[in-house]
Amino acid sequence: MILNIIKRTGAAFLFVALSTPVMSQDLLARQAPVDKKMRAVDSIAIQRLLQQEQELQLQEELEDPAAELYPDWEDAGINLYGNVKLPSEFKIDLRNFCMPTSNRIVTSNYGYRRRFRRQHKGIDINAYPGDTIRVAFDGKVRVVDFQRGGYGNVVVVRHPNGLETVYGHLSKHLTKQGATLKAGDAIGLAGSTGRSTGTHLHFETRLLGEYIDPAKLFDFANQDVTGDFYLFKGHGRGTLLAKHDAKSRSAEANEEVSYASSESNAAQTVEKSASRVRMHKVKRGETLYSIARKYGMSVKELCGMNGLKTTSKLRIGQIIKYS
Repeated sequence: MILNIIKRTGAAFLFVALSTPVMSQDLLARQAPVDKKMRAVDSIAIQRLLQQEQELQLQEELEDPAAELYPDWEDAGINLYGNVKLPSEFKIDLRNFCMPTSNRIVTSNYGYRRRFRRQHKGIDINAYPGDTIRVAFDGKVRVVDFQRGGYGNVVVVRHPNGLETVYGHLSKHLTKQGATLKAGDAIGLAGSTGRSTGTHLHFETRLLGEYIDPAKLFDFANQDVTGDFYLFKGHGRGTLLAKHDAKSRSAEANEEVSYASSESNAAQTVEKSASRVRMHKVKRGETLYSIARKYGMSVKELCGMNGLKTTSKLRIGQIIKYS
């Protein structure tokens, strides 16, 4: 009898020993889906926290955009930075943009106008009465004004990327001073107010009051930017800008500033040089090699013109300079 008890006890222990790994596996199998769900919940929670942090950061940036670059916030005039020293270099982020208008036809380029003997500080884009004009980047509205002899109804927006954009000749304002905007928000309707001969959008891009040819940043024909970033290089024109500013606000109300003959020649040279720059928009399946071959140049030359490596990967819609 004792022998039978020992046999039964041994069998019981053997059964427990053998079944333990199976039970553990069953337990792990039941827990696995729960663990996956918990990891998914944790991932969603982390994403939400990151999104909230990004929104808070953006909101802070929009409260005082590019505060590290601009000395103050003024809403009494368009260009108040004549005495500010320009940075030797400044990287402007052009990502997350919105074209100010869906119209693609530029009717007047940036540069010196020989006919009027004046500098055209922006570009004119064809528009139809009542077309919606949208802000190019996230930003804060600095100026909403009417200038009878110049811009007409005008809006100036300062952006966290350092740019200030100017929208002139609007028929109606759709925003207010101090409003914070997201790229693509409506700021006005196209018109022909102020010093204008027909309905169009006068569009300017500036950094600390220094005019930048919008065509260097925006490709209106393709409704895109010319690249993810633009490297602004100061040219020591602080004194010249100060003189422009000293001519009083009436000069800026005229929408253009007269330059001396030497500066006029320089502006014409810059305009001619810019007209020779040619861009290619990357299409699906294209590579550095195929683009270089298309324009009769080496991959090394193409990379050198665009600051790329021969191993760089292109993305669809990327703008590549080839001359």
